Amino acid sequence: MNDWMEQAKAKLADDSGKFDRYAAAMKGAVKKKLLDFCRQDVEFAQAVAQGGSFADCMAAVAKGVKNNAIEDLKAYELAVAYYFPGATIRCTMTIDLIGQAGEEEKPQAGICLNLTDFL
Repeated sequence: MNDWMEQAKAKLADDSGKFDRYAAAMKGAVKKKLLDFCRQDVEFAQAVAQGGSFADCMAAVAKGVKNNAIEDLKAYELAVAYYFPGATIRCTMTIDLIGQAGEEEKPQAGICLNLTDFL
């Protein structure tokens, strides 16, 4: 596992390719998230290590962005699909209505939002 992670890390660290301004603006956050995903799944790390360059990945993510914005989750999803076609990501966020006032006593459950509903 560690070997695939190291190879994936090296692949993502290679910034020698060309990045348009949209890809350049997103590449740091996308790289960080891809590394997180590699740590979570050795098969994904292997796909990154054996897949295309990070510059090509970012070109695929930035394709068609032009003057439009792209949501972070959509950018991560496109990057994941570049290395592992058919793969998707799931993201769950919870809201703590008490916030810092409830630090001593955490609520048992918050409101769970599925972020893919907003895409």
